[in-house]
Amino acid sequence: MLSTAIAAHAPLRVPIELGDRSYNILIGASLIDDPASYEGLPKGGSALIVTNETVAPLYLARLQARLQARHRQVHSVVLPDGERHKEWGTLQKIFDALLAAGCDRKTVLYALGGGVVGDMTGFAAACFMRGVAFVQVPTTLLAQVDSSVGGKTGINHPLGKNMVGAFHQPLRVLCDLDVLRSLPTRELSAGLAEIIKYGPIADMAFFDWIESNIDALRRLDGHALARAVQRSCEIKAAVVSSDEREAGLRAILNFGHTFGHAIEAGMGYGAWLHGEAVGCGMVMAARLSQAVGLVDATLVDRIRRLVERAGLPVVAPVLDAHNNTQRYLELMRLDKKAEGGEIRFVLIDGPGKAVLRAVPDTVVAQVIAQSCQGA
Repeated sequence: MLSTAIAAHAPLRVPIELGDRSYNILIGASLIDDPASYEGLPKGGSALIVTNETVAPLYLARLQARLQARHRQVHSVVLPDGERHKEWGTLQKIFDALLAAGCDRKTVLYALGGGVVGDMTGFAAACFMRGVAFVQVPTTLLAQVDSSVGGKTGINHPLGKNMVGAFHQPLRVLCDLDVLRSLPTRELSAGLAEIIKYGPIADMAFFDWIESNIDALRRLDGHALARAVQRSCEIKAAVVSSDEREAGLRAILNFGHTFGHAIEAGMGYGAWLHGEAVGCGMVMAARLSQAVGLVDATLVDRIRRLVERAGLPVVAPVLDAHNNTQRYLELMRLDKKAEGGEIRFVLIDGPGKAVLRAVPDTVVAQVIAQSCQGA
């Protein structure tokens, strides 16, 4: 359990303002077990908990026990764990479970797991009977500060990450900080990548705070975690409320992701965790920002050192021994921000600001070479 000081307080609440699709992110200790966490959510119909084989033994029974007081029937489906399973065949298991249980349009899906579970549950909820409600119960740090918030759902395609999906907002996000105690060290570091990204693109004071508190975060200090999750969600909430469907501003949240998604696809999904690829991708994007004259070497070095202190890789992998640069470029041309075959990157436009812009391939190639050499 987190400290009693954290547990004794009412949960922190971060609103996502989207008109009739508005909802709250709740952040605190023991939220899964607290009946107040579910107040205002639909009651009476059936529920389906979607989780995976790693999370189920830890938290499934607890969530089932709490939901049985609210729903007529509570069903569950346990998926294989891992990014490589974020595909059509696994998604079909959710639909199979919904139909086998006789679920209807009043069924509520609960995503109990990390980003893979959350993305697939949300996509299933968007598609089943043309749209049913779902609730996010993220169990990884990465999911709590990023993927569970904002309504992006989907699955991977062999050629590109999250290329098939839909926007579908949850009814609520329950960020139970206690569940982070069960995270492996590598998964915790992966989540820190998505916290670090918010500083250079939106809030350098927060970046300063992360630099000072990175060791506390890595040892799961309750107060530090609560602050990091809250501020990350506040920044994402402000961006999503302004640009729900990524028509412009929301693209800045993909800082490091263009390079990162290429790394994931090029290495094979699951070889590196998403946060590991994003961490390295942020260093590459910072170097690209410097290469086009937007930031100086001092800021790039701060980002690289913080990513490394978080336990994340800072040397980019070689994706093709014969033509590495070309492999990176062809994968990045499949990025959702690309237009007309032109790759657009989220770059740092001065500390705490971001911009989306195209960069000549020759400049990108230099950064790829430098990053793969660890220079």
